[in-house]
Amino acid sequence: MQRFRDRAGIEWEVVAGRESWGAIVALFIPVVTGPGIRQAPLPAAGYGEATTLLESLSNEALQELLDRSGPKTS
Repeated sequence: MQRFRDRAGIEWEVVAGRESWGAIVALFIPVVTGPGIRQAPLPAAGYGEATTLLESLSNEALQELLDRSGPKTS
């Protein structure tokens, strides 16, 4: 799990997740009440690789991933 504060001051927990069809995504979960859960696809072959990737990302890279995310739908 990675935590970061976005440019609007919202604190997020970021974890790797798997969609029902097997795609790996980054899940952005607000730490306190705020926007809903968001997700963005991750270029990873599996959950372990996705977790390692998320842990290596800078706050700027996490912000870019959040900028490309959409609402979690399922």
